[in-house]
This record gives sequence, structure tokens and C-alpha cells, in this order.
Amino acid sequence: MDTPNPILDGKQVLEIGDIMAILPHRFPFLLIDRLMEIERKKRIVALKNVTINEPFFAGHFPNFPIMPGVLIVESIAQAGGALLLTEIPDRENKLMVFTSIERAKFRRPVVPGDQLRIEVNVINWRPRAVKMQGHVTVEGKLACEATVMCQLVPRTAQAPTEPATEAVSAE
Repeated sequence: MDTPNPILDGKQVLEIGDIMAILPHRFPFLLIDRLMEIERKKRIVALKNVTINEPFFAGHFPNFPIMPGVLIVESIAQAGGALLLTEIPDRENKLMVFTSIERAKFRRPVVPGDQLRIEVNVINWRPRAVKMQGHVTVEGKLACEATVMCQLVPRTAQAPTEPATEAVSAE
């Protein structure tokens, strides 16, 4: 039997503030808005409300906005990451990174006004890595499916880098 999870604290629905306490992602790259169902180490269901204000719609595509498929797959990974990271006590020192994306299929376009229902089921759970199957639906119709693997890696502090400047000589 699993020990109680202080992050979930008995909650089944997690709002955006709770999600931001779990995931390191921030605007414009936080791609889940609410966690609706959580079954520890097994399954998670998230929602993403797609609006015309998403920055990627400016270029993908002008006058025909379609959410990029890679971002839909990223929403699967973020939902799975929320499931994984709730089990990691020192998550502020870790990052979850993709190690593979398999069998990604896009079944219908996602457009402004759609609400993504992202359901992720764990295929294989190991302490530092998880393989998950994700299905994204809009109004009950499959929009995307993919199998993703993610791994926890140490987060190392990096000093900001100075932009390179070119020396100009006055000869």
C-alpha cells in the first residue's frame, strides 16, 4: 500500500496553482490547466483549454489556427509528469525529460475553443523513468495518441550566460 501523498493531500482535482507547484513549466509552455483524476502511479486525466490567445497560433497558421501536434504530445508528457513528480519528494531538484515518443498519431485538428481531455495511463513505472500511453480527445473524439517515455534527471543550476560580443579593432 502506498503511503499518503502530501502533494495530493486527499485531493482528486488539482487547479492551476497546484499544478504549478508540481511542474516547472510556465507560460507560454504550461500546457495543462486542471488535473481531474489521479490514480497514483497508474493514471491521470488533465484538461487543457485551447484559446486563440495561445502564442503559437500567430504563426501556425495565419488565418487557419491549428495547435501544433508536438504541443499536444507535450501536454501528454506534462500530465504524465504531474503524475510522476507527485511521487518525488525532492522534485525541485529534478527535471523530467522526454526519452522517447512512439506511435504518435494525430486524428483531427485542435483549434481555438477546443478543450483537450488528456488521459495518460502508465505502462511501466520505475523509480526514475516512466513509460506512458496518452490519449487526447476533444468532445469525446480522439485527436491524438502517443506513447511517451520520460526520465528524471538532476536539475543543475546554471549561471546566466553573457551574449557573445565581437571585438572590433580600430586599425
